[in-house]
Formats: sequence, C-alpha cells, structure tokens
Amino acid sequence: MTLYIILAALFIFIVSQLLVPLNMRFSTLHGIIARPNERRIHKQCTPEAGGLSFALPIIVMQLLLALFTRGEEISRLLFEFSVVSVVALTFGLLDDRFETPARYKIIWQSILGIVMYVIGYRVQFLTNPLGTHFILGWASFPVTVLWYVVVINAINLIDGMDGLATGISAIVCLVLLTVGILEQNLLVISLSAFLVAGLLGFLRFNFYPAQIFLGETGAQYIALSIAAISTAGASQFKGITSMTLIIPLAALAIPLLDVVLAIFRRIRIGNIFKADKAHIHHTMLAFGLSQRVISIIVYFITFLFGLIAIGFSFTDKKILFSLLMLLMAIVVIIAYIFMRMEQKK
Repeated sequence: MTLYIILAALFIFIVSQLLVPLNMRFSTLHGIIARPNERRIHKQCTPEAGGLSFALPIIVMQLLLALFTRGEEISRLLFEFSVVSVVALTFGLLDDRFETPARYKIIWQSILGIVMYVIGYRVQFLTNPLGTHFILGWASFPVTVLWYVVVINAINLIDGMDGLATGISAIVCLVLLTVGILEQNLLVISLSAFLVAGLLGFLRFNFYPAQIFLGETGAQYIALSIAAISTAGASQFKGITSMTLIIPLAALAIPLLDVVLAIFRRIRIGNIFKADKAHIHHTMLAFGLSQRVISIIVYFITFLFGLIAIGFSFTDKKILFSLLMLLMAIVVIIAYIFMRMEQKK
C-alpha cells in the first residue's frame, strides 16, 4: 500500500496540473466566472470551479484503493466517502454557477455532516489536554454535524485571496499526514497524501497572480476532506483519540479564528449571512501588504500551529496546550489591533 499511495500521489500531482488548462476552458465556456464586485479584491474576470482539477483524480485514486482493499473496512469508508465527494462537488459546481444564498448553504452543509456521520466519519471523543479524553456518546451526532459545518465555512471564508486557502489546506493536510504516519493509519495516510498532492499541483496556478480560483467547488471539497480525515471512522487514529479534535483544531487555527471573528462582526451588524471585506487577510491587505506577502505570513503561522498540533501525538499535552493558547492569544491580539487600526482609518 505504501508504494501505491506514493505512485497515486505522484499521479494526482501531475494530472491535477494537466487538468487546470482544461478546467479553465470548461469554466469559461459554461460561465463559471468570478467577476469583480464590492466583495472581491481581484480586478478581472477569473475562471472558478478550480477544485475539479484535483478532486477528480483524487476520487479516482480513492476508488482504486477501495478496490485494492476490498473486503476490509477501509474499502467501504473510501468508497462511500468518494460517493459523497462527488455529490459535494456537483453541488459546489452549481453554486459557483448560480451563487446559492448563504442561508441555503448552511442547510446543505448540515446535510453533508449528517451523511458523513451515518457512513462512519464521526467525532467520537473530545480531547482534554489536562487529563483523559471525553467520550461523547449521544452528543457525537450534533458535534459531528457542527464540525463539518464549521470546517466548510472556515475554508470557504479564508478563500478570499490568491492561493491562501489552497496553501493553508496543504499545510493542514501535511500535519494530518504526519500524524497518520506516526499512528500507521492507512485511511488517514491515503486521504491526506492524495489531497496534499492535488493541492500542491493546483497551487502553481492558484498562487498570486491566480489564473483560476478554487470556487465553492474546491473550497467545499477541501473542507469536506479535511473534516473527514479528522474523523476517520471508528478506527480513527488507534491509540491517539486526541486526533479528535485537538490536532485539526490547532492546525486550522487561522481559518477557525477568522470564522469566529466574522460571526461576532456580523452579529454586531445584525446579519450573520452578510458577506464583507473585513476578514484577517482583507485587513492585512488594507495596511499595504501584498497578496503574496500575506499568503507567506499566514502559511508560516499555520506551519507553527501545525508543529504544535503534531506535538500532541507524542509529548506532554499540558505543555503543548499552553504553547498553543499562548500563540493563539498573540494572533488574536495582533488581529484585534489591526482591525481597530483599520476602523480608525
């Protein structure tokens, strides 16, 4: 399986790049275009639905792995996740074309969470960094649905600048891949390796200046995959139930922080579904930083959180939790100062 995963990841990396030009023509032909408006920072029409470029080869490789492991639990999990991914891609494609209102997206995202719970990708434990973990029991269902909705929105909201969501997601997947290797979990290793390969192949075209955007198609597929890897079935991370959810929470710190800030900001104006240009990356942009520099800064911060997340696998959780809280506090303070300064301008 190790050789297959390596070869499959290489295939995905190469094919994803080959599919991007075709994807651009497909998106342009069918009017799946991101046009400049008051909510967006780009100045020219750009093809969307870029997620098709890497999602399709990834799904093919997942189905082949499901075939090779036929008769094992991982085969069923891979096959059913691939089916759900195709449905999510279809919905994302329609959303990119027709722009579904945000309130309806929440309903669809909740349905995705319910389906993923049913097929076995569940949050069954919550980590207590200061002691033993909590077994959720009946609360597993609402927590699982909430997890999928939160992660999907986190990736979607951070996808407001060239290459930002793609790069952050690649780093998060590398963290999950590392933990999967440490714990020898084939399901997590395969899903993480395939997604990393696809994202790195796509990033070449998505980094500033972007030739194509992820769109809802790509952002939703990435988020669904990351949330699924984090809750990889009943066999999730044998021996390290801390995977649920302390490691992905730490790795996703920046996107999740952006979601929290957006919720409070929109509650203050009385409409939680109203889009704006006050996200962390927008604020940094307003202070004169280039998109390229902002992406690199956020990548680096995500990498630091990722290192702490990996540390939860094999060292004292109390110390690492303290470091995580300290780093998070610094990021929150800096973000708050930036936003207050922007409001006064």
